[in-house]
Amino acid sequence: MTTRAGRANRILLGGLALIILASLAAPVISPYDPLAQTAESLAPPDPAHLLGADLAGRDVWSRLLHGGARTLSIAALSVALSVLPGLVLGLVAGYFGGVLDAALTALFDTLLAIPGLLVALAVVVLAGSGAAQIAVAVGLSGLASYARVVRSAVRAVLVLPYVEAARSLGAHPGGILLRHVLPNITRPLLAFAGVTLSWAIMSAAALHFLGFGGDPSAPEWGAMLAEGRQVYRAAPWVALAPGLAITVTLLLVNGLAGRLSRD
Repeated sequence: MTTRAGRANRILLGGLALIILASLAAPVISPYDPLAQTAESLAPPDPAHLLGADLAGRDVWSRLLHGGARTLSIAALSVALSVLPGLVLGLVAGYFGGVLDAALTALFDTLLAIPGLLVALAVVVLAGSGAAQIAVAVGLSGLASYARVVRSAVRAVLVLPYVEAARSLGAHPGGILLRHVLPNITRPLLAFAGVTLSWAIMSAAALHFLGFGGDPSAPEWGAMLAEGRQVYRAAPWVALAPGLAITVTLLLVNGLAGRLSRD
């Protein structure tokens, strides 16, 4: 890895870590209660309110910090719900092949034929609104993609000479997967997990934007963007702050995922 590439990786990782730490520390570092309504409706940015106030007089900076914690925690749970089952299903389909592989691959392809956000919308419509429902919905919508990537990566590794030798000698499938397959597919799977995280952040924000987040007063980046849209001409800072937060976070995550897949 060149010095320049290493520096770029550190910048991307540092930026993402800063956003995550600021969101986690929101209860400590936010200057105001994110739910506290005041008479300062649509107050512009000033020393008292660094990013201004929204229509209800709530501090945008405080809501941005707390909203980041909500958005990122939902996205992280969604990724876990996509990656863990997707990893198991992809390993099983890729390693054992045959009828099982054909059946699982057909299932993956069927799910992939439906837009992921549409799948997530269907789940939240059936399960109801709320953060947990959104996490499950987004996780399920990304499961097939991850399983398909795992399956393809496993099939590529199985043709390596030492893996074929281990199989021909009758080594246990679990041992082969743990010792030979997983170490060879870790990097591409981590890279795609980053892409999955980016998708989860965007989808969680989109579902909150559409009003499926449950409590409308709870701070969340997508919900804040929806609120800001209503007053954009009078107070553009209300929508600009969460919009930039989403954009910067997605750029950092995608940048790290892209570099991980290339390095």
